[in-house]
Amino acid sequence: MVKTTKILTTPAPGTVVGPVREYTGEQQKLINDLREYAHTLLLPESDPYRVWEKRWVNKPDTMPRYMRAAKWNFADAKKRIQGTLEWRREFKPELIPPDEVKIEDESGKILINGFDRDGRPIIYMRPGRQNTETSPRQLRHLVFVLERAKDLMPPGQESLVILIDYKTTTLRTNPSVATARKVLTILQHHYVETLGRGLVVNLPFILNFFYKGISPFLDPVTRDKIRFNPDLNELIPKEQLDAELGGEYQYEFDHAAYWNQLLSTCGIAPDGTRVQSPE
Repeated sequence: MVKTTKILTTPAPGTVVGPVREYTGEQQKLINDLREYAHTLLLPESDPYRVWEKRWVNKPDTMPRYMRAAKWNFADAKKRIQGTLEWRREFKPELIPPDEVKIEDESGKILINGFDRDGRPIIYMRPGRQNTETSPRQLRHLVFVLERAKDLMPPGQESLVILIDYKTTTLRTNPSVATARKVLTILQHHYVETLGRGLVVNLPFILNFFYKGISPFLDPVTRDKIRFNPDLNELIPKEQLDAELGGEYQYEFDHAAYWNQLLSTCGIAPDGTRVQSPE
């Protein structure tokens, strides 16, 4: 097949989005009550970030995710929502200007491309392509990618796939345990119930210590979602899986083409806002 620089921004035809979430009347009331509580925490009308905060609070998946993460304990869900709102006010994940993190994207070490059989967008991570020194910008880039993956989720989908390919990774290019802990904190605290699957392939024996080092910081729910060296063709349609990993999708990374397609599809303006109004 001919190689292509076109990225896949929609699931394979016929994909049935899953899992389908159904809630009891009592659970739906807790979801609604949590949303009402979150509205009492919103920034004042005069704050320019309020419109983005309100947009996040009102997304159909936000409150259900936090209630599920809290195992339907309302007091715990309230704490989690408040903690994430405080983090988002500081980090402003929706407003990261593309040019701020563009250099982190130039090697293709983290990119979004394709969907699994349940319609989850796939984030490929290839630590062997590391091209920058450790810095806060690397975390900003990761959050930028998470936000774009959420932009690409089809209706009804609330989670994504992170596929980590350790091919060509060395001790030098692999992230430190300290960096991994920061990433896990963001994922587990502020993108709750967003990881649908974590797939790890081509892990060299020398890096087993890395997973032992971060294991204590993985909550049991996250740990249960991680699979090592699975049959990727069982989880991802062959036409959506990178040929390098056994699929039929002959993707060739070209940064300019990738970057332009991603920003255009997600409607991201140069200042990090949206081409269309957030409301």
